[in-house]
Amino acid sequence: MQSQSGLRLVESLVIAAIGGYVFSLVNVPLPWVLGALTFVMVWQGITDRKAFVPIAVSNGGFIVLGIYFGLYFTTETFQTVAPYILPYIFITFILIAACIFFGLIVTKWIDVDQVTSVFSLIPGGLSEMAIASESLGAKVSLVVIFQTIRLIAVLFTIPPVMTFIFSGDAQAGVGQVVNEVSSGGMWSYLWFILPVAVAVLIRHKIPAGIIIGALGVTALLNVSPAELAQIPSPLMNAAQVAVGAGLGKNILFKDLKIGGKYCLIYFVIAMLVISVSFGLGYMLAQFTVLNNATAILAIAPGGFFEMVLTAYNIGGDPAIVSALQLVRILLIVMVVPSFLKWWFTRGSRRSVTAVRGEG
Repeated sequence: MQSQSGLRLVESLVIAAIGGYVFSLVNVPLPWVLGALTFVMVWQGITDRKAFVPIAVSNGGFIVLGIYFGLYFTTETFQTVAPYILPYIFITFILIAACIFFGLIVTKWIDVDQVTSVFSLIPGGLSEMAIASESLGAKVSLVVIFQTIRLIAVLFTIPPVMTFIFSGDAQAGVGQVVNEVSSGGMWSYLWFILPVAVAVLIRHKIPAGIIIGALGVTALLNVSPAELAQIPSPLMNAAQVAVGAGLGKNILFKDLKIGGKYCLIYFVIAMLVISVSFGLGYMLAQFTVLNNATAILAIAPGGFFEMVLTAYNIGGDPAIVSALQLVRILLIVMVVPSFLKWWFTRGSRRSVTAVRGEG
């Protein structure tokens, strides 16, 4: 049984690696992630074989990427981000309000309840939104499907669009930051035991904890006197393949068919939300010293890791995107579900109050 699982894992990772390599040959943005995701997803659909990518494998990829991006943090990063936290929070609330508005307004024309529709569009973690929506009686299966559609829209539009617009700045931005990373020999790799341990400990305690834990601890080490080693490029690519394969195995054609005609509708709405986020990111850049690429990716409604990786590829500042995307995730997880619960139950509370008043 173990040998069968091992063969399925090798098969899945080979398919993913081929996808990453093919996408890199044709210069697709985020090739090792999107190529792995696409090939695994299509391979499952064509062969009707479920890919086998254990959570430990994709988590390992996330940890490597978290450490890699943590190396971008410097003292100047924290000094740059601090003054813009409040404007960023304000703009994030505008983005969330737009998601809620689109989610509510579309239910006037389609047969999807408001709770399900709104939670399908909130740019938080898929699992977190599914769990939160279940407590309010939403159709969790549809939330998962439409959140998957949102993820696909983000992955296959934001990186290509941002690369097309800002590709001229990519080489200079990436090279400059990477050269600043210290290399202290083989012993310097021992420091990475700390971020790995923290990432594993908090992986279930906060959204995206596996990558945020690794990134946060590495960032703190990087601004300390500790000398940290560089992450080799082949390991970086392997980590992206592992993450892409893990994402791809969760996107099944049969699940998308369940959503039927509504999948296209929620794809279009996701594109509208992305367009709004681009405008808000441009606005943030005008009121801060952040460049347009960094500001837009900081507010973009994508996954934490995907937006940081895009920043790395196009010459944005991955450290600042990481810090601000983390603020967005925490805001959404801590504030949005409670607000939506209040919003959707306010009518029932009024009814209860009225009945008590009559009594």
